[in-house]
Amino acid sequence: MKQGTPFVIAHISDLHCGSRYHIPSLATRVMDELNELSPDVVVVTGDLTDMGFRQEFKQAQRLLDRLKCPNRLVLMGNHDSRNVGDEHFTELMGARSSELIVDEMRFLGIDSSEPDLDSGRVGRERYRWIEERFSEPEEFKVVCMHHHLVPVPGTGRERNIVYDAGDLLRVLSNCGTDVVLCGHKHVPNVWRLEDMLIVNAGTACSHRLRGKVRPCYNIIEVHDMARVLVMLKEPFTEPECVADFRDVHRRYCRWRPEMSEAPV
Repeated sequence: MKQGTPFVIAHISDLHCGSRYHIPSLATRVMDELNELSPDVVVVTGDLTDMGFRQEFKQAQRLLDRLKCPNRLVLMGNHDSRNVGDEHFTELMGARSSELIVDEMRFLGIDSSEPDLDSGRVGRERYRWIEERFSEPEEFKVVCMHHHLVPVPGTGRERNIVYDAGDLLRVLSNCGTDVVLCGHKHVPNVWRLEDMLIVNAGTACSHRLRGKVRPCYNIIEVHDMARVLVMLKEPFTEPECVADFRDVHRRYCRWRPEMSEAPV
């Protein structure tokens, strides 16, 4: 990471290719905006498809192939795991769990999906892998998964956090995880839990929306490993800063317009 230059993460989720709610023109617009943004990493936190069918994965593949960013981390969601969709995912998208290292940033992509179930699970067999990969204290550590770890406001009755959320949160906290990126419920949100940020993305290009939420995605800037800006981006609009977390004795705070120093 160059001194004074932020590391930019584009976080999109829940494309739902093949669904009657998917909006192809909006999906193309999102890809064009990401190419214009030129992020350092693009993270896609699952539900690329609606039913896990091969033709839906092919559609998602063609869409993501429009991206110019070479550093991508693409994950499965519960919709992708339907109808043995994991076979198509591994053939067309790559490994279901993966690792990406760019500069001092280490990303772990974890498959939280279960076959033909909406609920998710990580499993204790993967805890040791997380601990081993996050053993370097100086790195900025990002975990990416589809299902969310804590309940999200405005999503109705909570049924779909990962089954082992409590144990997984303990592992991530003990490893010094900085950011967790999730999708699933189509409602954007940012939580701070101890020294860790949990950032949820909405649906980038579909009408499967709750309440007054609109299609959107996240842009995350990491400044000098010490400051994290989370911006909400609706297609065709300017990004809106929704959180500004500063590493001053690990005291993070939500950004508000009346704060003395405006986000950059």
